Amino acid sequence: MKTPSRIVEHLRVRAGDLEPHPLNPRVHPDSQKAALRAALARFGIARSVLARRLPTGRLQLIDGHLRASLDAETVLDVEVVEVGEQEARELLLTLDPLAALAETDAETLAALAELCPADDEALKALWHGERAEPELPQKPEPEWERQWLVMVRCESESAQGALLEELARRGLDCRALTS
Repeated sequence: MKTPSRIVEHLRVRAGDLEPHPLNPRVHPDSQKAALRAALARFGIARSVLARRLPTGRLQLIDGHLRASLDAETVLDVEVVEVGEQEARELLLTLDPLAALAETDAETLAALAELCPADDEALKALWHGERAEPELPQKPEPEWERQWLVMVRCESESAQGALLEELARRGLDCRALTS
């Protein structure tokens, strides 16, 4: 079976210029952020992020949201794939879960970890298949106020702008959303 490549460009792009995908379902716990910061400090950037080009010309992330979010000024290597919005959504549903299906040979992991001593606790936990939770000050639970919201689909950006102006004139608190 011949597998086609969808990669059309390799670029170096400032992280702050990459647009996160609005439907990215991944949330990144503090332990993951700490492990990534430790890995970046130890190795530097050793992997590209994945993005698609939007009709506006901007690049929208498909994979690598955490790397891009840590520092807007970092220049990242970006693999640009030629996919539409539907395929981008499907890739969001596929890439991380596919990687998570891999199983770990505990004996080989232990032998490899023994060969690579880590002085950083986040890396040590990561390499041993554990989760090191950084110590954070306890925050009080937020008090949520009840809200009633309306989302309206507009036919164009200009129609959206006109509707926002009309609602603002009426004194309503409103914001624009794009997808």
